[in-house]
Amino acid sequence: MLKKFNQPDIAKALSNLAWLGTERLVQIGVAILISGMLARYFGPDTFGKWQYANTLLLVIAPLTWVCGAEILVPLIVREHAAATLAVQLNASGAASGAASDTEHANSLGAILGSAFTLRFTVSLAALLLCWGVLYLGWLDPLVAAMLAGLAVTMIFREPFGVVSAWLQSQTHSKPALLISLSTAILKAGAVFILVRLMVKPAHFGWLWATEASLIAIILLLYFIWRNHGRLGWHIRPQLFKHLVSAGTVFWLGLICMYLFLKLDRLVLEHFVSYAELGRYSAAQQLNENWITLGLMLAQTLAPAFIYRIDNILVLRRNVIRLMALTAVVMVCGAIFLDLIAGFVIRHVFGPAFLDATGIFRWAVWLSVPAGIEAIGNLIVLKYQAKYVLLGKWLLALCIALLVDTWLIPRLAGYGALIGLACGYLSAAAVNIYYYRFRLLP
Repeated sequence: MLKKFNQPDIAKALSNLAWLGTERLVQIGVAILISGMLARYFGPDTFGKWQYANTLLLVIAPLTWVCGAEILVPLIVREHAAATLAVQLNASGAASGAASDTEHANSLGAILGSAFTLRFTVSLAALLLCWGVLYLGWLDPLVAAMLAGLAVTMIFREPFGVVSAWLQSQTHSKPALLISLSTAILKAGAVFILVRLMVKPAHFGWLWATEASLIAIILLLYFIWRNHGRLGWHIRPQLFKHLVSAGTVFWLGLICMYLFLKLDRLVLEHFVSYAELGRYSAAQQLNENWITLGLMLAQTLAPAFIYRIDNILVLRRNVIRLMALTAVVMVCGAIFLDLIAGFVIRHVFGPAFLDATGIFRWAVWLSVPAGIEAIGNLIVLKYQAKYVLLGKWLLALCIALLVDTWLIPRLAGYGALIGLACGYLSAAAVNIYYYRFRLLP
């Protein structure tokens, strides 16, 4: 066992996981703190509009994911492995080694440069499209004002996220996590100041845009520092076309996934008041921070335990163990959150949100199928099964839409939770089928 923990890949993954856990706990704490301050300051009705604006952003944001980490991280991992093998096989001396290092840097620069250009172009188009729709006046004026600032985050998060993908491919997410953690704490302080100054709710979206721009600048400066003082990004037309073609199906799949994740609030908005939507969204926001832990757990462990493993027996064993580990973590977390649900809702959001307690107690159990689905999804990503990914989330979206349409008018928020549960279970079933197809004889 000690020998296994001393293996470089496992040691790096465990260190990465420790930093991930720390960052996620701080992020959950900061998110709860910010949500509590905004809920008390805004009140249920305005807080419902704030949550609806965030939901619309998270529905629009997948438009910018045309070249996601699902494609970029495995591509960087394969390029690095090829460069390492070339150096090992090259016995010509230091000059050849230097040439191999230069070739690796050029290849990495082409990957990151091409991905950044594609992401930035699409993100800018999505931002302009969003602002154009807001100008038409189809939304509630306060929701539109909030969304106008929130939408600016799109041109910073995904394009500059290529640096995070590069770090993830090295199983070294610590720098990105530290940046995210630090800016989250600064944002909480800024929210406190804005609340004390009684700034209008319409202006809060621009604070999120400022945070995204700060993260982007620091990530870029960090990459330049690690790359010996130069950026070195450039576009390689053939690679750019490959990222467009390879990413399109994954892109559509991710759009379906996020539509599924936010469908509950989109449908609820047509059947309940903004105040009731605010209470439901408050419970779900807490729950989604917890579920994100399972998703980030999968993303952190993927390069070392899934993407780099070619032996079928080892890969099969790793998937089963990771699923079991995730299930145990999620069940224990769900039990704990279920027990303290009333305490959390009362002390974070205040008496006006007590009706959200029941929703939160049931919602935390969604983390179990969500976490298991995230681990099973790694096999789909490893083999770049883009049509499986698209079909899976399209199926989950359709099932959730049917359930929501039928149950939300009858059960309100509880009907929305049932829709999410049915969608997660259908997605996990597709993962299991693909697992049997690829890894079992």
